[in-house]
Amino acid sequence: MSIVKELSSPPFGRLLTAMVTPFDAEGAVDFDLAARLANYLVEEGSDGIVVCGTTGESPTLSWDEQQKLLEIVKTTVNSEVKVLVGTGSNSTSEAIHATVKAAAAGADGALVVVPYYNKPPQEGLESHFRAIAHAAPDLPLMLYNIPGRTGCSIFPKTVQKLMDCANIISFKAASGTTSEVTELRMNCGSNLSIYSGDDALLLPMLSVGAVGVVSVASHIVGKKLREMIDSFCSGQCNVALKYHEQLQPLFKALFATTNPIPVKAALDLIGWPVGAPRSPLTPLNNQMKQELMEIIAALRQT
Repeated sequence: MSIVKELSSPPFGRLLTAMVTPFDAEGAVDFDLAARLANYLVEEGSDGIVVCGTTGESPTLSWDEQQKLLEIVKTTVNSEVKVLVGTGSNSTSEAIHATVKAAAAGADGALVVVPYYNKPPQEGLESHFRAIAHAAPDLPLMLYNIPGRTGCSIFPKTVQKLMDCANIISFKAASGTTSEVTELRMNCGSNLSIYSGDDALLLPMLSVGAVGVVSVASHIVGKKLREMIDSFCSGQCNVALKYHEQLQPLFKALFATTNPIPVKAALDLIGWPVGAPRSPLTPLNNQMKQELMEIIAALRQT
């Protein structure tokens, strides 16, 4: 099979949820709950699910846990739902191994983060992503730029050099600026589907050429995000702006401290007991939880 770059529609849909990883009372992965949560997210409007990303607490998941999460979610959701899995690492060989395994397990795509901690130069980043792409040529890749966590950033001109890899088809932009989208489009054109990595910047990023979002807030307000995106795409920009403004308090609350601490608390508040984050992350404090409860209650009245 060869990868065909589809220009008319986003390769993974428009609304993807970066799914949390549920844990039981002993801190083990609750795979049954993960399957039910994935189906719920699809019912709430998600076109795709991303497992084992930042929100899924990939730094504290074993590779075996990540593989099993992928397999369970992939076999649980409707076949039309795209399931991506985080396979990034600051070790190129480790990222290659994880990406090849994801392809063999039937993933629809891999989310591959910029290597963290060792801060490679642009030449190293190009070599890293090229090696991963060549190792799994039939698996679509979404490059993931989040300099606030990784300590370095891949430049748009470096991404442009990678566009000769047929399976590098998308990019999660989480640098916190809309200018990243503009520069990527100027360098890569429409061959690269850019997804916002920040719920609060989704509408501004759509306005400069992003195709959708890899969302955290969709755990709580998936249908509203779906309506915002659909309104924008149908030219109802005033309606999209209304949703953008209405949801800002929730977006802010979900990132008032380290993700996924707030969203796990929010899920518990709406009846999804996904457990506390794994150490060294900690549960949300009571004051923030109360504020989150009030925001969610207000949104449910609108």
